[in-house]
Amino acid sequence: MAEAIQKKLQSELEKYQQLQKDVSKSMSARQKLEAQLTENNIVKEELGLLDSQNTVYKLIGPVLVKQDLDEAKATVSKRLEYINGEIQRYETLLKEMERKSEQHREVLSSLQQEYQRAQGQAVGKV
Repeated sequence: MAEAIQKKLQSELEKYQQLQKDVSKSMSARQKLEAQLTENNIVKEELGLLDSQNTVYKLIGPVLVKQDLDEAKATVSKRLEYINGEIQRYETLLKEMERKSEQHREVLSSLQQEYQRAQGQAVGKV
């Protein structure tokens, strides 16, 4: 009996470890998005300081291409909307993963207790 519980415990532990890796990857991706958000907010502030007489260039590959100021502002605003949406998506994903992680911890705890009881019974029989 103890061996079956041990196998189930090992399986649950592997699932839990994989979930923790996924949480780590998602947190890393969210941090990258936060950095992009900060960078794009700075760009938006800088573009706000310009007037129609200023020239704005956009880097496309190795080439700087002239771009309309309003178009640049619109592009940055859309990028900010997208980044904020992605951050919200990751927030929801991380909350869901945290909930699953808590469930796995509870299952692991109960399986460990069950395994210890089974080992104690096996020792008592010997």
